[in-house]
Amino acid sequence: MDRAPYTIGVTDVLKINVWKNPELTIDAVPVRSDGMISVPLINDVQAEGLTPEELKDVIARELTEYIAAPQVTVVVIQMNSRFVSVIGQVAQATRVPITRDLRVLEAIAQAGGFGPFADKSDVRIVRRNADGTESEFRFDYGAYIRGRAPGTNIVLQHGDTIIVPD
Repeated sequence: MDRAPYTIGVTDVLKINVWKNPELTIDAVPVRSDGMISVPLINDVQAEGLTPEELKDVIARELTEYIAAPQVTVVVIQMNSRFVSVIGQVAQATRVPITRDLRVLEAIAQAGGFGPFADKSDVRIVRRNADGTESEFRFDYGAYIRGRAPGTNIVLQHGDTIIVPD
């Protein structure tokens, strides 16, 4: 399965390593709300929207003014910018981070499970599409666990909202 490369987002935390230059290495730099990170010698660098590989190339290019052939590594140490919201009749309405493939049932479990008055047969997943429209998916917990609703425990995408009604 081909996967798109990870794109850095606001609130992610990065580690920037410059080989043989410990004074330029940063163990944990957050991506600010303006999409920038601060790097010694070169100040603010746009990180949001780039892959770690693209950011590595930008930082290395900027550092060539100060260091001959800098070897830079960029590691995403906290993926905070990708999440789904779980609201309604769950133990605790929350944002669940997406750090790997995350499915509806797992997100509800991370929100503490269904609340005592949850209508488990009418869970809705609302997804905002790139064109501004919304798509809605249904999840019936009872039917799913009895094997009557295969394919409804979908892989979630950043920005999805799971609504558990009462």
